[in-house]
Amino acid sequence: MKKQENRKKVNKKANQKKKANQKKANPEELKLLVWVIYDITENRPRQKVSDCCKSYGLYRVQKSVFLGDLNANERDSLAVECEELVDTDRDSVYVFPMDEQSFKKVQLIGQAFDKELVSDEVITKFF
Repeated sequence: MKKQENRKKVNKKANQKKKANQKKANPEELKLLVWVIYDITENRPRQKVSDCCKSYGLYRVQKSVFLGDLNANERDSLAVECEELVDTDRDSVYVFPMDEQSFKKVQLIGQAFDKELVSDEVITKFF
């Protein structure tokens, strides 16, 4: 029981420190959760967009949906790279930034992904 309480305290302190650092940081360096949702007809560009999202550290939450933390520069770079990979006359890629408060209000129905993993709230245990 004490270990669990200590873990919660450590996690709480880490989150407080993270928020304090974000307030001090340059707005360009602040990371927001970013949803990348795409509808791409051809396999090859679809795979390239998927690989691109993974290269930015995003988590796949559905077949054509990725989610993760990116700062403004990373978000813009990702959008530019995706635009270069797809046929903009037929395909679509959406890049939606979302703040933490809004993400906490997301309702997951059915086979949902692990919100804690995506929002970096998971505590890793080593045995």
